[in-house]
Amino acid sequence: MKDTNVMKLEFLSKSTNEGFARVAVASFISQLDPTVEELSDIKTAVSEAVTNAIVHGYENTIGKIYITVKIDERNITIEVKDKGKGIENIEKAREPLYTSKPQLERSGMGFTIMESFMDKLTVRSSLGKGTTIVMKKRVN
Repeated sequence: MKDTNVMKLEFLSKSTNEGFARVAVASFISQLDPTVEELSDIKTAVSEAVTNAIVHGYENTIGKIYITVKIDERNITIEVKDKGKGIENIEKAREPLYTSKPQLERSGMGFTIMESFMDKLTVRSSLGKGTTIVMKKRVN
């Protein structure tokens, strides 16, 4: 049996909780003694995923965001899930500089940032049911 360590969080989709999410994930993975750069990369990716759920998933409503972090040896899997409106076109949303909210002065770089800081990024979404972002990274 693998020695997998798991942490689960559930919180409201308020922008004030974004900082909590990134610090909670960073605290949990600190048991692997990651480098400052690895920790910073993971915190940034979590921040982008949570911000996407708040701004795009729930728009101007409050819902719940669920984060699950799994540590298996030196491998980290982070799942950020919302039950918001979903993404109509995932491929389009993953294009650099694409934003569905230009009026909010969004850069459209969220998925690009997540992808560049993590080893693997998977996005699953269903309209009206929400979005799940799964990010994987191996800490050396």
